[in-house]
Amino acid sequence: DVEVVESGGGSVQAGQSLTLSCVGSRRSIRDYCMGWFRQVPGKEPEGVAAIDSGNYATYADSVKGRFTISQDIGKNTLYLQMNNLTPEDSGVYYCAANYIMVIAFQSRCPLPDEVPRARGFRGQGTQVTVSS
Repeated sequence: DVEVVESGGGSVQAGQSLTLSCVGSRRSIRDYCMGWFRQVPGKEPEGVAAIDSGNYATYADSVKGRFTISQDIGKNTLYLQMNNLTPEDSGVYYCAANYIMVIAFQSRCPLPDEVPRARGFRGQGTQVTVSS
């Protein structure tokens, strides 16, 4: 099984940028459907972005045009470039290494809103705080 560790969180002002990293170990992230989700205390986790082994990326509407998910298989690392951050982007960001979903005999990677609840592995999270 893969293990993932997130880093890169911090405190920034609105409008600034951050890049999160998620390093995998014990197994290649290429074997998984990778994604990011975030959680604020007292709220349901929110899927942010997802990417498959072919580098096809999908995003939640709330981050589309501002966030970019990417992966470097050689470094076994997943990234989330976050631009033009707003206070609503604050939360703990988790990297997810999910299994492929099989629905009605069709297999696909989880979409962003499915990332938090899909079967797989998560890291401990990294805190992002955006102040206005």
